[in-house]
Amino acid sequence: MKVLLTTLNSKYVHSNLALKYLYLAGKHVCDGLDIKEYTINNSRDYVFTELVTADYDAVCFSCYIWNIEKILELAADLKKARPQIQILLGGPEVSYDGEQVLRDNPLVDFVLTGEGEGSFPQWCRALAGDVSFDQAAGLVYRSHGRIYANPVAEPVNLLQIPFPYETFPCETDRVIYYESSRGCPFGCSYCISSLDKRIRSLPEERVKADLRCFLDQNVKQVKFLDRTFNWDKARTLEIFRFLMDQDNGVTNFHFEICADLLDDELFLVLGQAREGLFQFEIGIQSTNGDTLSAVRRSSDTAAVLASVGRLVLLGNSHIHVDLIAGLPYEDYRIFRKSFNDVYALGADNLQLGFLKLLKGTSIRADEKKYGYVYMSKAPYQIISNQFLTAEEVCRLKQIETVLDLYYNRGGFAHTLSEAVSATAETPFDFYEALAGYYYAEGFQHRSHKKEDLYRILFQFFGSMGRGEQFLPLLERDLKQTMNFDAVKKFFRKGWTIL
Repeated sequence: MKVLLTTLNSKYVHSNLALKYLYLAGKHVCDGLDIKEYTINNSRDYVFTELVTADYDAVCFSCYIWNIEKILELAADLKKARPQIQILLGGPEVSYDGEQVLRDNPLVDFVLTGEGEGSFPQWCRALAGDVSFDQAAGLVYRSHGRIYANPVAEPVNLLQIPFPYETFPCETDRVIYYESSRGCPFGCSYCISSLDKRIRSLPEERVKADLRCFLDQNVKQVKFLDRTFNWDKARTLEIFRFLMDQDNGVTNFHFEICADLLDDELFLVLGQAREGLFQFEIGIQSTNGDTLSAVRRSSDTAAVLASVGRLVLLGNSHIHVDLIAGLPYEDYRIFRKSFNDVYALGADNLQLGFLKLLKGTSIRADEKKYGYVYMSKAPYQIISNQFLTAEEVCRLKQIETVLDLYYNRGGFAHTLSEAVSATAETPFDFYEALAGYYYAEGFQHRSHKKEDLYRILFQFFGSMGRGEQFLPLLERDLKQTMNFDAVKKFFRKGWTIL
């Protein structure tokens, strides 16, 4: 029996760890098990042809908010081309309304809900006719014109999941994903991770053995999928110290952490790490107390800001911070303050994200309470609520665009460090004005090379009569960012964007 595990990743550099887990869980009961990964950028015809011509008995799709619509279209076309093929959907985007997914998609045969490492082999046995489908935990299926939903399996013991990179090579051109724990101690109402509050973690010695494999291969980056890596201080210190002791000078480790759980001892250890060894992603989301209370986020805002500031001052780790626009009780004015509070920290990357009302989350259940209007299809992003109008959300999207182009992509450090405070009352006001200019001039209608971004910023300053004031800083950033030949070519063309 030929069974394919597949997905559409958001980018080529990403890979799907869940498929590797399922392969290792199911290979002993299904000899014809295979994995193929595609991206949402692959043409529909290309993926469709690949799947049809491979003559699979069943195709299993891993579904997320970024790929669900394309997967549903692909699955329907695949079923039309080969009616005998069995279609299974799994993943977070179908785990919370499996019965509705089958009702809405008559060409899909099965939905597997919950953690799949235990239930996927059961489904494989049922597909082969060895057991009945009602014995596969978490399976939603059709039988005699009805839809049935089996109880979800108990959470899996992580020690029973083999280390996937002993079977699958570490691809040098992709991010390596690793999971040392599941669950989250917090209950943020917008996050599906909050639905699993019981933290399960691998023993430290197992984690060290796994990480040594990456270090021995000199992989570029390992990204931990743990939702709050530093939930246990002693465990965190042990793993950080291990990575520092075993540092190969090449591999970088990315963690999502809770900043207000950091203390002096952790800062002392982190201060001794090689520059570039660690990257930290910190979800601040808002600095408004009423907002944080409404989403059941128990952060101490003052402690979070202080800790992130200390991490930035250490200067040896890349720091990424997140804000979410569209949370309860945060209108445009209050979000402006949250933005300014977080921008002042000087993190390497500030992601201005937008609330997504994900399936299964409690904030989605409270949509009427806060007047949420959101996209009817994935990613279910906010359109408006009782605190933000649709026009204000769109204005924030425009600010997000220029923030990414100029702050997050880098190359403008000297200019921004002076111009932001010299031309606007606050950082938010600066990016709001820059976004207004960028969109009024129609620059959003085409893609831009890096060099053109300097020209646009120069023209923006010129619109205020201050172009010459910031020209030396722009030239300094330009020369530090672009190579010598590109700089020469730039000055031959001049500062006018064509």
